[in-house]
Amino acid sequence: MSPALQLPVTLADRAACPATDVLRRVGEKWSVLVLAVLRERPRGFNELDRTIHGLSRRILTRTLRTLESDGLISRHQTPERVEYALTDLGRSLLPLVIAVGEWAVAHAPDIERARTRMPGPAPSTTVR
Repeated sequence: MSPALQLPVTLADRAACPATDVLRRVGEKWSVLVLAVLRERPRGFNELDRTIHGLSRRILTRTLRTLESDGLISRHQTPERVEYALTDLGRSLLPLVIAVGEWAVAHAPDIERARTRMPGPAPSTTVR
């Protein structure tokens, strides 16, 4: 799909769009958090497990495997431990994700005001 959105947008267009896949990944609950934690330095599995509260070991494993399969992190095994680190590709994505986060923080009051003006139930912000 080109940067100029062709209308109508079909399911095939959406499925073929590389941005859809990337946005799905960064929209996941844990992926961006894992990338942000790895920003400073590589970390072992147990260290990641202790650092990110509320993330089960099973979901951490799945998240790490997915990020690795996407080329955003690398996995290096030593006799002592398994270590995860950002790849160049992951490092190049991080400033964009941080920019979205900064935008969200800056505009949170605006979004909250808009939500209070809308009738009906507010969007769910429940943590899963």
